[in-house]
Amino acid sequence: MIKIINTSKSYKNKEAVKELSLSVVEGDIYGLLGPNGAGKSTTLNMLLGFLKPDMGITKINDVDTSIDAKKAREAIGYIPENVNLYPYLTGIENLHYFCKLAGKNYNTEELSDILNTCGLQRDSHNKRTGAYSKGMRQKVGIAIAYAKKAKVYLLDEPASGLDPLASNELSALLKKLAKEGAAVLMASHDIFRVRETCNRIGILKSGILVKEMDTSGVTAGELEKIYLNYMQS
Repeated sequence: MIKIINTSKSYKNKEAVKELSLSVVEGDIYGLLGPNGAGKSTTLNMLLGFLKPDMGITKINDVDTSIDAKKAREAIGYIPENVNLYPYLTGIENLHYFCKLAGKNYNTEELSDILNTCGLQRDSHNKRTGAYSKGMRQKVGIAIAYAKKAKVYLLDEPASGLDPLASNELSALLKKLAKEGAAVLMASHDIFRVRETCNRIGILKSGILVKEMDTSGVTAGELEKIYLNYMQS
């Protein structure tokens, strides 16, 4: 469902991603773990079709994102680190607007249920998002992606601004989506959240995938040691 094949991308002669290959199939939650500047966001932007690789192939559901980005994005639910909403609209109005853009029609009760499922308390649904905290805006962003009923989810630091309870709820929601057949790729530098959420992990350093592993065979503490060893070497 997500395929990256021998892909590289450079900016001003500096390689952000170097010959990266990975795949995420339905039911998988893959955590792309690395520090800022490791190439995580560049990788997601190539999958979204916002950037074209210098070499290699990026595919969503067998659609080459550098050839037909629009078609590829139809299958994607995307959650960025910083969710941009219309501040003069309420949470439910923002969700309704973005659902309409995606061709999804929900009534008010269904929209409210989606927001609630994604962790936004009901007493906030009809408040303008300009007064929301970052965590509350992030929950609306998660709801927008969830409401799309996508088969592929791309997440860039999705737990940014979320408190521990909300982060836990996000992990549970991603596991639910994977169980229903979605493929999930989550880019993050949060070792604990990646370990708790994902079933597979790839460590990215300076654009190079230096390690892949299953989370079933490693504790959070062991993962931290492995990660730090790579970052310090």
